[in-house]
Amino acid sequence: MNRVIEDKLKLLPDKPGVYRMYNVLGEIIYVGKAVNLKNRVRQYFQASRNMPAKVEAMVSNVADFEFTITASEAEALNLECNMIKQYSPRYNVLLKDDKRFPYVRIDFQKDFPRPEVVRRVKKDGAKYYGPYLSGIALREAMTAIREYFPVRHCKKDIQKAIARRERPCLMYHVGKCCAPCTGNVTREEYHAYLEEIASFLQGRCKPFTDKLRERMLEASENMEFERAAVLRDRIRAMELLSEKQRAATTVVNSYDVFAVARDDINTVVYGMLMRDGNVVSAESYFVTANDEPEGEIMASFIAQFYVDSGYVPHEIVCRIMPDGGETLTEWLRKTCGHAVKLVCPQRGEKKQLAELAYMNGVEALKRKLELTRREWERGEGALLELSQTVGMDTVPMRMECFDNSHFQGRDTVGSMVVFINGKPEKSLYRRFRTKQNTDGDDYLAMREHLARRFERAVQGDDKFADLPDLLIVDGGRGQLNVALEVLEKFGLSYIPAIGLAERNEEIILPDSDEPIALPKNSSVLHLLQRIRDEAHRFAITYHRSMRAKSTLYSVLQEIPGIGEKRRRSLFDRFLTIDAIKAATVEELRAADCMNISSAQAVYDYFNGERATDEIQTSGD
Repeated sequence: MNRVIEDKLKLLPDKPGVYRMYNVLGEIIYVGKAVNLKNRVRQYFQASRNMPAKVEAMVSNVADFEFTITASEAEALNLECNMIKQYSPRYNVLLKDDKRFPYVRIDFQKDFPRPEVVRRVKKDGAKYYGPYLSGIALREAMTAIREYFPVRHCKKDIQKAIARRERPCLMYHVGKCCAPCTGNVTREEYHAYLEEIASFLQGRCKPFTDKLRERMLEASENMEFERAAVLRDRIRAMELLSEKQRAATTVVNSYDVFAVARDDINTVVYGMLMRDGNVVSAESYFVTANDEPEGEIMASFIAQFYVDSGYVPHEIVCRIMPDGGETLTEWLRKTCGHAVKLVCPQRGEKKQLAELAYMNGVEALKRKLELTRREWERGEGALLELSQTVGMDTVPMRMECFDNSHFQGRDTVGSMVVFINGKPEKSLYRRFRTKQNTDGDDYLAMREHLARRFERAVQGDDKFADLPDLLIVDGGRGQLNVALEVLEKFGLSYIPAIGLAERNEEIILPDSDEPIALPKNSSVLHLLQRIRDEAHRFAITYHRSMRAKSTLYSVLQEIPGIGEKRRRSLFDRFLTIDAIKAATVEELRAADCMNISSAQAVYDYFNGERATDEIQTSGD
């Protein structure tokens, strides 16, 4: 405890508020609320054997603190939530995905509003449906709205469109919009569609499907069979989507269910949003937490979940009762404007739902653990096994792989790809255009590319400054020997190098006559294949671009008055022969270094006398 903290502790008031802990860099590392600031903040700096390890670590990094007095504990909770969301302090319990939850917004005050996805709820008189914990559920809902409810999704000004007598767009002609821009749809008719959408989003589809069924039968009796078929399809779609998106229960009201599940590494809160007896959304949310009690985790999650929510149900079901329940319910009441009850059921269907949420949370933890294990096997685990396989003392964090590409010995290029910790780092990729005429000699091309790479490193070029922990060449013993010679030349023989023979997928080692054949399911083999295939892809892509450029250059060389600069300018502007053939004289003239006579010469070559002669020749 430094002198600044010691002096400030004496000035703390006996009032509710929010305190902020800062480190030596001036960063906020913790935000907390208190009924009594003096008592709460002083506890951190008193000797205590029962202090959790996380709190001890946090206090050891505190260099200063500030506080804000509030009128009540509920206001302190609100301020705390906003500050946690704004600053993401290191030692607070945090939602790992702290984006605002998406909603579907419909402004019923307007004559012809469009449903739109937003992430911020405003008090603007519009209605908000959500929040959607799952982006998949939201996409399904919006797709259903676009597909089966003929409301507009464009942003055009309807009144101006009516005044201009604009024609309806394609969406009207395919039956996806009622075209209010034509003036043929009344406000009442349009809002009837919006009510159907609102009912669909709230999970109450049956009343509207019943009405649609009546209208379908009426249209059928009037022999309006096309209209009846459209209504029939809308009924089927609403029923199918309702079954797919919701799981029915016997309790007909709205509430949310949350449960905390944790293992030795991760903590997750699983949420199920019930609307009128239907599960409209279910999702797992991982939080950053250490050894905090589940009640504290639940309280922090609920506060962060509902701080920007446009809708808070009257009841929130928790498997474990959150800490500070009275303060939390008071803050929720002020946030949403109605009473909210936190319950921890001991029996009945809500208890079963809370346990179901917990079971889903446990499964989410298992999936994450399995995915983490597989990711480790593909990355760090494979690197560790690779180091043992090739006889390295350290794990190769940076690996570089080289490959060549050419076509019948022409347009030879080389590629260098870099993997960091087993993953591609494309910003570090480099490519080489072979300067000497190799005539298809793969060894000669490989020697040039490797020499240029390591020469730049020795010269201090920042782009090549970092050296590989392991060098991989695509090829067999010959390519590996070339790599070893280059490393020896530049005094870098301490860098391990291996070859990967593509034919039998074998590892070639410098000091072993026998190649290493790995099992087909080996994570090391898969890692080496990924870096080799990436080097191959990168080399071929560059070779194709060079070959296209070379082909274009050779054609342009036949045109009088088109020298090196003009060929390069035409290539940079048009890229392909077909593009140059299709260009007008003015378009050709717009290229750098081109004038009217040279542009006319290029145009005539592809479209003038030569083209006419070719046509006549083919006719003969």
